[in-house]
Amino acid sequence: MSLSDLINLDVSSSTDKIIAEYIWIGGSGMDLRSKARTLPGPVSDPSELPKWNYDGSSTNQAPGDDSEVIIYPQAIFKDPFRRGNNILVMCDSYTPQGAPIPTNKRHHAAKIFSQPDVVEEEPWYGIEQEYTLLQKDIKWPLGWPTGGYPAPQGPYYCGTGADKAFGRDIVDAHYKACLYAGINISGTNGEVMPGQRITEMAGVILSFDPKPVPGDWNGAGAHTNYSTKSMRADGGYEVIKKAIGKLEKKHIEHIAAYGEGNERRLTGKHETADIKNFKWGPYYCGTGADKAFGRDIVDAHYKACLYAGINISGTNGEVMPGQRITEMAGVILSFDPKPVPGDWNGAGAHTNYSTKSMRADGGYEVIKKAIGKLEKKHIEHIAAYGEGNERRLTGKHETADIKNFKWGVANRGASVRVGRETEREKKGYFEDRRPSSNMDPYVVTSMIAETTIIWKP
Repeated sequence: MSLSDLINLDVSSSTDKIIAEYIWIGGSGMDLRSKARTLPGPVSDPSELPKWNYDGSSTNQAPGDDSEVIIYPQAIFKDPFRRGNNILVMCDSYTPQGAPIPTNKRHHAAKIFSQPDVVEEEPWYGIEQEYTLLQKDIKWPLGWPTGGYPAPQGPYYCGTGADKAFGRDIVDAHYKACLYAGINISGTNGEVMPGQRITEMAGVILSFDPKPVPGDWNGAGAHTNYSTKSMRADGGYEVIKKAIGKLEKKHIEHIAAYGEGNERRLTGKHETADIKNFKWGPYYCGTGADKAFGRDIVDAHYKACLYAGINISGTNGEVMPGQRITEMAGVILSFDPKPVPGDWNGAGAHTNYSTKSMRADGGYEVIKKAIGKLEKKHIEHIAAYGEGNERRLTGKHETADIKNFKWGVANRGASVRVGRETEREKKGYFEDRRPSSNMDPYVVTSMIAETTIIWKP
């Protein structure tokens, strides 16, 4: 049996258990994190799923001495990578007390979208999120000569041919994965700028060294979660504290039995306590070709365990580095709004928008009023529309200058573009071209609704 066989193993023939991949937004606000857990059977609604937690100190979302962040399941999609009954679980993040953490923009967006005026207007959005595929080792656009530049842009937009359409297989794989998962993706196009047994099968070596790489990197532990019937019962916290007290008294004996070379790992740094002292207290789960290394091996191991009937509870990427489709393809997905300086288009997230009133007869007047509101709040919107956007919104390369708001019909050099069909039909939608590719969709969509529907100038 090969590694590929295990990666594609259908575990449903031997167990009812499923794999749920919990996904959340990390500390930068732009990075995705995920980890998997085993559930006893198929799930069809987020309310059936348990909340979970993660180490927020490893995602820059919590201090090390109070690192637990709670993730709440909010939406379920079919898993196109593992298939079967396995699922992807979209989550948002909260403190243990139930308050949204600063990077949880969904919480505020949900409040906006639940406002009666917004509910009544039924806003629709279509976000064209552009991105750049980078070669992993040199971080240079896919299809570009190493350290050099291709022919000037122009032929690449919706282009065909090996010298024009780079990474089409990756884009198509992503497209199909979205459709399989049930995501409402409307289309793709090339843009203007050209862009131990299981390990044996993979030809790699599995190391259990507690500190395989010296220096400023996390080591490798085997954190052992433990409870007794008394601990799980009401009042069990007191039993837990007594048990920890006993472990403290036998610390030296336990350390002697807890693995060779552990003194290189337990230094008091990199999420460890110093090996000499006992204390207790109440690239982690990364995605991407430059962060999640060996995911195929880990996933094959996970499936093999489930198939064999081993009670494995889940997996996650740890802190030492080791967007799933590009990860598999060995390229880096960049949402930088201007990945290459010079005479090249940047990457935006043009946001098409309409409300019930805009789509109805006479909606063109509603559209113009909404655009007028957006103009009055231009500075506020720009501040929330993505980092580094000033490098993209220069007034060139199909953008408006970041300092000036303007709109027009069929004008891709405007801040807001109205389509010819909308002008002709006197109803429809408009396109806000200002958001950058690294924007937060919760922030942008809720802000547009708040400005155009709720705000009264």
